Amino acid sequence: MSEMYKLLLKQGVGKPAIPCVKAGESVKRGHCIATADGLGADLHASVAGTVTQVTDEAIFIRGEKSENNEFESIPPGNIGERVRSAGIVGMGGAGFPTWIKLAQKIPGGTVIANAAECEPILAHNIAEIERGPNEIYKGLLYAMESVDAAHGVIAVKAKHKKAIARLKTIIQDDRVSVFQLEDRYPVGEKRALIRDVLGVLLAPDERTVHANAIVLNSETLSRVSQAVELGRPVLSKNLTIAGKLRGRTKPIALMDVPIGTRIGDLIESVGGIDGDYGEVITGGPFMSRRVTLDDVVTKTTGAIIVTMPFLKAKAPLGLLVCACSASEARMKEIADQMGADVVASERCKHAVEVHGVLRCRNPGICPGQADRVLRLKKAGAQSLLIGNCSDCSNTVMALAPKLNLPVHHVTDSALRAMNLPLVRKLHKNEVNFK
Repeated sequence: MSEMYKLLLKQGVGKPAIPCVKAGESVKRGHCIATADGLGADLHASVAGTVTQVTDEAIFIRGEKSENNEFESIPPGNIGERVRSAGIVGMGGAGFPTWIKLAQKIPGGTVIANAAECEPILAHNIAEIERGPNEIYKGLLYAMESVDAAHGVIAVKAKHKKAIARLKTIIQDDRVSVFQLEDRYPVGEKRALIRDVLGVLLAPDERTVHANAIVLNSETLSRVSQAVELGRPVLSKNLTIAGKLRGRTKPIALMDVPIGTRIGDLIESVGGIDGDYGEVITGGPFMSRRVTLDDVVTKTTGAIIVTMPFLKAKAPLGLLVCACSASEARMKEIADQMGADVVASERCKHAVEVHGVLRCRNPGICPGQADRVLRLKKAGAQSLLIGNCSDCSNTVMALAPKLNLPVHHVTDSALRAMNLPLVRKLHKNEVNFK
């Protein structure tokens, strides 16, 4: 049965793509329907069907999800050209065009495949590795070739023993190794990865090339392999769906969901929402944003989570904003859902502003929030909403209870929906928030 797919013209960093199809046109799967306008990425039909509408925001296609792997191939070319033609963007973050990263040169440097999947609940990166990591491995080799790197590292949490074993069975190039990460948030942040893997702590305003390194998400690398070897453009997204779902108690890793799929339809396909809920979010619980059931899957959709209803917070509420988590605006949105007025807001003491965005001086290793907690108490806060990483949350919990300040975390409603431990106090040898 045919369905409507809404493909947003803006799928990541840069300007919206420029449509090159019109309403009424028939398109095949893989047909280029919009071209990049400078910094951005080409867009391809994720299904075969008919273009029903073209707006300033999106292209609508009525079609059916393919049951085979047929698609229109991208033009021939070298690695960078194929990656550009395929419309590949970073599929684990903001969606930076991958061809730009691969146009850089880091002679003797390192390409790091980010398979940390550091956000709680997310499971699709590890599921892809466990099912078969060949495309990720080959994508890493192509990336290394493109940027003249001497080394490749696949970074994955040590707890994922099956995934690590699968990786080690297919790695045949002695330039490539597996690096095992701690299980604490945010080990997958690019500067944290470079610090842990290479022993180099970049300044908040430094780019990864300053460490002679490039970081690419593991799914991004599998799409690089598909583009180079198969001529396949980006047509689909791997993602995790979880939360208050009927008959589901664990995260579900869905592979190759067509770009433009309606979120409500995807939730229904796995059983639907189970009763009352708080909100539907995309992304992991720390960096999530609220969406509606009518929003759609994009090239950067990492997860769809249906959260528990929000607990009421004791008002007035104080906010402690972290560079590695929800923005102040997002925290105020959550506070509103908790029925609490915000009396004051403080930034984590290690957060600095870079080009209008908060960055942490040393991601995930930044204790010492006592003065911020005291300031919020002095401003009249009777409870706290925090968005801090594992380390900072630990230090907040060392003081806030002594001041009779109940603590809520921006991840709470998502973690409660999965019956997972809340982000609060770190214990020695226990940093597992998944």
